[in-house]
Amino acid sequence: MKTQDFDFFLPSELIAQFPTEKRSDSRLLHVNSTFQDWRDDVFSHLPHYLRSGDVMVFNDTQVIKARLFGKKDTGGSIEVMVERVLDDHHVLAAIRASHAPKPDSRLFLADSFEMTVVNRNQELYTLRFEHKKTASELLEEYGQLPLPPYINRAATPFDEARYQTIYAKTPGAVAAPTAGLHFDARMMDQLCAMGVIIVYVTLHVGAGTFQPVRVENIADHIMHKEIFHIPQATVDAIQHAQRNQQRVLAVGTTSLRALEASASIHNGQVVAGYGETKIFISPGYRFQIVERLLTNFHLPRSTLLMLVSAFTGTEVIQRAYQHAIAERYRFFSYGDAMLIERAL
Repeated sequence: MKTQDFDFFLPSELIAQFPTEKRSDSRLLHVNSTFQDWRDDVFSHLPHYLRSGDVMVFNDTQVIKARLFGKKDTGGSIEVMVERVLDDHHVLAAIRASHAPKPDSRLFLADSFEMTVVNRNQELYTLRFEHKKTASELLEEYGQLPLPPYINRAATPFDEARYQTIYAKTPGAVAAPTAGLHFDARMMDQLCAMGVIIVYVTLHVGAGTFQPVRVENIADHIMHKEIFHIPQATVDAIQHAQRNQQRVLAVGTTSLRALEASASIHNGQVVAGYGETKIFISPGYRFQIVERLLTNFHLPRSTLLMLVSAFTGTEVIQRAYQHAIAERYRFFSYGDAMLIERAL
């Protein structure tokens, strides 16, 4: 398939620049892939689509303050966007500068500490923090929250709360697992009271999630790597659901990717433990674990749009997106949600 097959026009005013007043105030588009139809609803009605014994898999990653500003040792201004913390003193990062810094050069960040450029691999640099504090401590103290590039404003203290899920606990992401942003404590309590089984995975979302596919043929695209962890409790819940013909709902494409990546490695079974994945899910992919997906609306020409196209069928998702645009749904990270039933 061609990348242009996943392009669409989105009026700029539909790109949500702020979240709703309350987390669960978003709208919800319910898409049934089998019947190729959809229904307009509100997110607070999500429990109506669930029943006792259903398994919901959430991503508990926490967004770190990954954006730093400073200067090169030659004086030019730079922006450092940390992609991954490698250890206590090394990170993998993208650098925005008028001229690319060279290996062994020094960077001066936030008027407070130095980094050394260790090496460069394609678009990412390995950087070493020259400070007694750890990389994570320095990011927390001097970094800024990395709002997505399509949000045309600076992050505020309000975003530091709202661009995190309420259950985030494992630091490491540079972008939020946005489907989870709609959940508040009241809804989580309601789901538990209904008998819905809530479990977690961790997948640290990288900045590559915002990158459009730049090759003409999607088969030529190379995915960015992401680290994930699946606890044994999550494996047990999924296996119980499969034995009892109960449904597995992935909250967000990141949860889905972690589960399907594990299954692709282990002959169709989700296995507890850590892993690293570059799984690229596009039309033609055979899903092994997830029957239902809760997700936001995605960027044109993106791997995430290709993923949901694989989940629903390309024609169905195109028609559903056109309906969402016509009905003025809010798009992307702070936007509205879709609940998708996979065609079985």
